[in-house]
Amino acid sequence: MAVKDPTAVERANLLNMAKLSIKGLIESALSFGRTLDSDYPPLQQFFVVMEHCLKHGLKVRKSFLSYNKTIWGPLELVEKLYPEAEEIAASVRDLPGLKTPLGRARAWLRLALMQKKMADYLRCLIIQRDLLSEFYEYHALMMEEEGAVIVGLLVGLNVIDANLCVKGEDLDSQVGVIDFSMYLKSDDDIGGKERNVQIAAILDQKNYVEELNRQLNSTVNSLHARVDSLEKSNTKLIEELAIAKNNIIKLQEENHQLRSENTLILMKTQHHLEVTKVDVEAELQTYKHSRQGLDEMYNEARRQLREESQLRQDMENELMVQVSMKHEIELAMKLLEKDIHEKQDTLIGLRQQLDEVKAINMEMYQKLQVTEDAMKEKNEIISRLEDKTNQINATMKQLEQRLQQAEKAQMEAENEDEKLQEEYVNKSERLQNEFSQKEKQLLQLETDLKIEKEWRQTLEDDLQKEKETISQLRIETQEIINLKKEFLKLQEKNKQLKRICQDQEAALQELASKLSESKLKIEDIKEANKALQGQVWLKDKEATHCKLCEKEFSLSKRKHHCRNCGEIFCNACSDNELPLPSSPKPVRVCDSCHAILIQSVGA
Repeated sequence: MAVKDPTAVERANLLNMAKLSIKGLIESALSFGRTLDSDYPPLQQFFVVMEHCLKHGLKVRKSFLSYNKTIWGPLELVEKLYPEAEEIAASVRDLPGLKTPLGRARAWLRLALMQKKMADYLRCLIIQRDLLSEFYEYHALMMEEEGAVIVGLLVGLNVIDANLCVKGEDLDSQVGVIDFSMYLKSDDDIGGKERNVQIAAILDQKNYVEELNRQLNSTVNSLHARVDSLEKSNTKLIEELAIAKNNIIKLQEENHQLRSENTLILMKTQHHLEVTKVDVEAELQTYKHSRQGLDEMYNEARRQLREESQLRQDMENELMVQVSMKHEIELAMKLLEKDIHEKQDTLIGLRQQLDEVKAINMEMYQKLQVTEDAMKEKNEIISRLEDKTNQINATMKQLEQRLQQAEKAQMEAENEDEKLQEEYVNKSERLQNEFSQKEKQLLQLETDLKIEKEWRQTLEDDLQKEKETISQLRIETQEIINLKKEFLKLQEKNKQLKRICQDQEAALQELASKLSESKLKIEDIKEANKALQGQVWLKDKEATHCKLCEKEFSLSKRKHHCRNCGEIFCNACSDNELPLPSSPKPVRVCDSCHAILIQSVGA
């Protein structure tokens, strides 16, 4: 026989107990009426079983005084994972009678059951296995699959309504002992289960009938309300129909009155038309005569307006040309100023370079003088060395002569005494030593002479380079002088351009004054043209009497409109005449505003 894991056996037993407690709680709640309180035994056993399930595999935490093993830690973690759990966590902390973490955990379980969210809260907790590992061992029920099964079973508790009083209950000192007698089966229990099933079916039928009656009552009330609204709308429609009939009768009476009035007005208008027809014919003849003079005036004014507009167009074109020329001149001035500034900067740089070159020339001149002095000294030394070499050559010749004389003496004194020969040998050795020393001195002098010649050659090369740099600097100074002359020429050109610009600005000012005068003239002509075209006269029917003499107009008393003030005068009152150069006949003038009067067509 294989030995089973004791922790697996514990998890299986706790899972079976959770199944029994949840099943018994749901069945008893259905038979009891679905609303439970805190004294209900199956509900108390359910909380005890849940407490044992949450305690399984819980890690022991060291506290200051003793070891602590409580389920409040993982339950307190739910509010961080599920924001809606913050409310019950805060209310549990605020309860005054709770002193231990176990009491807070029991209160939390009761509040979660009342909210019907215990399954949601625990599901969020078992998903976060890495956070649960801080509170539970790896073999705990909440860390294995049994925890997920229990969370699934807790979803069925959402059909139960629980009304639990947590505030006055002593949750800290309760002893969590599972009562197994509630889950043992017997014959009475089997019969009781059948009765519970029948009672549950009857309760379901009762609830269905009550819900149906509630729906029927709501439909009846809505139908009553619709009937009342229809009755009210019917009475309103009847009243509106009576009012409409009365309005129709009144409108028919008004229609008869308007028809009779219309016939009277038609007869009057026909008579008035016959009278006015004769007046219109006479006025038409007079209008034709006055229209000829007005057409001539209008053509003359139009011709002048065309000429003035053409003149204005020409002036505007000239102004545009002058403005473009001014912009070009300003651009050229800016470019000249820019070139002048650049050349001034180059002149300043060249002056600095010239000063530097002068300083370099002075240094080179001083070095040249020093080198010339050194050359003089070295020439003197060379001349001295040449004198020495000549002296050495002379001594060499003398030595050779002496050597020859000594050889002759040796040939002659071969027969002399051996003592004299030894002395002579010693003397010849001395002379040879002196000769070797002189040759060494000559070689040293020759090497010194070569070094002096090389030094002199390098000095001559440096002198040649200095002469070349001096010639380059002279060329640059000549270029600077040429640039200075060009700068003076550019300054003269700038002055000439400034004079031209001032003359053009004066010409532009004169053109602007002339344009403003022509613009004012054009505006005056436009106002005169508007006065000719846009006059609004009074209607002939409205003007029946003269403004001055207040006599009624007729064929002999013609209407004359003032185009400025809009007044209407008769031909007797408007006898002021004014001759115009554009019109062959004199024109009648208004007495009040002295504007031209125009004869009306109507009588």
